[in-house]
Amino acid sequence: MYVRKKKNRSGTISVVVVSKTLGKYKEVKCLGTANTEDEAETLCNDAQKWIHAYAGQQELDFNDVKGREREETERVISNTDTVLINGTQLLLDRIYDDIGFNRIPDEILRHLVTARVSQPASKLATTEYLKSYYDEDVDLNHVYRYMDKLYNTQQELVQQISVEHTRKMLGGKIGLMFYDVTTLYFESAKTDDLRKPGFSKDGKTAESQVVLGLLVSEGGYPLSYSLFNGSQYEGYTMIPMIDDFKQRFSLGRDFVVVADSGLMNSTNVELLRNAGYKYIIGARIKSENSKVKKWILEQPKEDGLNYEYTRNNGERLILNYSAARAGKDAYNRERGIDRLRKAYKTGRLTKQQVNRRGYNKFLEISKDVEVLISEQKIKEDSLWDGLKGYITNTDLDADKVISEYRELWVVERAFRVSKGTLEMRPMFHFTERRIEAHVCICFVAYKIYKELERLIKVKNIPLSIGKVLDVAKTVTTIRVRMPENGLLYIKTLFLSDKHRSIQPLFDQRME
Repeated sequence: MYVRKKKNRSGTISVVVVSKTLGKYKEVKCLGTANTEDEAETLCNDAQKWIHAYAGQQELDFNDVKGREREETERVISNTDTVLINGTQLLLDRIYDDIGFNRIPDEILRHLVTARVSQPASKLATTEYLKSYYDEDVDLNHVYRYMDKLYNTQQELVQQISVEHTRKMLGGKIGLMFYDVTTLYFESAKTDDLRKPGFSKDGKTAESQVVLGLLVSEGGYPLSYSLFNGSQYEGYTMIPMIDDFKQRFSLGRDFVVVADSGLMNSTNVELLRNAGYKYIIGARIKSENSKVKKWILEQPKEDGLNYEYTRNNGERLILNYSAARAGKDAYNRERGIDRLRKAYKTGRLTKQQVNRRGYNKFLEISKDVEVLISEQKIKEDSLWDGLKGYITNTDLDADKVISEYRELWVVERAFRVSKGTLEMRPMFHFTERRIEAHVCICFVAYKIYKELERLIKVKNIPLSIGKVLDVAKTVTTIRVRMPENGLLYIKTLFLSDKHRSIQPLFDQRME
């Protein structure tokens, strides 16, 4: 039942209580006739009181109950303002705020980041996605203008917020700091001061590229990044970036740098040591001097055993032997040699084959370009099977050094997720400021991604990040307009078991 005001031909207003049953309206009670709106309002109040009394004192028949229920349902549906498929927005917005990125006074960054995690696409497609699913009307020109602003005003704040949050997650200090580089290519061969041809980790030798250096903490939380021109030798990127990072965030030297042997040369190691940094790096044991190589090959090959060699400068070379690694080394070598035998069975080869890297080290090439596979070289190479070296100037025990080094996969995974899942590359921006801004957006998106991963684990949700996001994409929010007070009633619906399985991520402030 509800109250209806009906204007009469005489100009008066009748106030009646009406019910609707099976699609038919029925006048239940007339409260009277009013000459003014104030009188009508008084009668309406009386009618509401009567409805309340009637519902409390009278036994309604079953058809009337069903009619009221249908009537109320129709009223709600008719006043529905919109339905949003915005589960990922609600979830990622909360993580964005809890990390502290809401300190950046621009909602465009928020929208670009949440869309990058939820549905990575071009900037044009992103604006369409935001409008279709989140009801956020973001103009494409505003996006590009914001990217120009992000380039030189907010990039530093983004990294500061990320460092502060990571410190908080790790109990107040960084501890381990992993460094690696990757390349990001463009669908273009055009070059400038930043975009240069160089060695591509994506195998895109025809396109221009930039080199991205990334620092991550234990657990894979992103700390800082820098872009270098595409022809930059990756070994020259690490020391300047670590020095800059330490100075900007006042870290002192309460961390250990962990890096792959491919980034390290004698100059880099010396610079790290002279700067007072602690480090764990992969050793190039086959490139050691003859004395050290002799020591390495003299050690018993027992699975899991570690051996230490102390240099004059105090560095420790830790040698580890793994039977599983030895089997893998032997298997890979045999596969490579089989390919060699097939490729060079005629004893002739092309210039391209001569320049090919890999297992060509086992070839002996005579002056008249006859080739033989050297069994002696194969035998010498097999002596190193299963051996892996680590160099450190820390006081950590050998097992700890090895376990810390093996955590380098976290930065490799950071690149894999950023380049693949978040589609950082290929890039379609061609000015330095927008290239920098695009990388910054992806950096924030990866930070959100990692925090979501942590929360899924904390809340014991048995789903991967991808599955959580897929489920969140089906969570809807209904927005109903209440005509009497002009307000909106907003309700997020968790209707299925899958929805309810991820609801803890929405319910309370992040831990």
